[in-house]
Amino acid sequence: MLEPFHQNIVPEAGCDEAGRGCLAGPVVAAAVILPNDFYHPLLNDSKQLSKKERELLRPVIEKEAVAWAVAECSPQEIDEINILQASILAMHRAVDQLTVKPGLLLIDGNRFKPYPFVQHLCVVKGDSKYASIAAASVLAKTFRDEQMEKLAQEYPDYLWHKNAGYPTRAHRAAIENIGPCCWHRRSFRLL
Repeated sequence: MLEPFHQNIVPEAGCDEAGRGCLAGPVVAAAVILPNDFYHPLLNDSKQLSKKERELLRPVIEKEAVAWAVAECSPQEIDEINILQASILAMHRAVDQLTVKPGLLLIDGNRFKPYPFVQHLCVVKGDSKYASIAAASVLAKTFRDEQMEKLAQEYPDYLWHKNAGYPTRAHRAAIENIGPCCWHRRSFRLL
């Protein structure tokens, strides 16, 4: 059972990212502030949900959230500053876009750089503990998957519509046969 919030004194935003372990595509982060009474029986860590369940939840979260935002870092930024720093930067960019200023950020994971003038709390496996982080994980994952499906139409050989840029055997074989493209992260071990 997900906790509805960590505290209820100031608005809190759950933050999560998708695509850290991929060989290609951006890393995408989301920040979500849910109303205190938000509940949906399907809401959980996006990795525990089917694609269909995530797609059902996305419009509910977008409609019912007090505020939400999605942001990303490009493969070039990932190569320049590393995947951890890019994940944190994408989260900062998502928080920048929120229409309601949070007083607390609940961060999925154990590493974060302080966001100016906002307290934060890192929560390991937070997407399976707090509703707002779970909601952020759903938005980050669905936005990223949608982007990778569009890119798959331009670059069909990498099968991104199936693997979303993750290091599957077929994806690595395609890189070996035709080489990487501009959406690949050159700092990652592609083969």
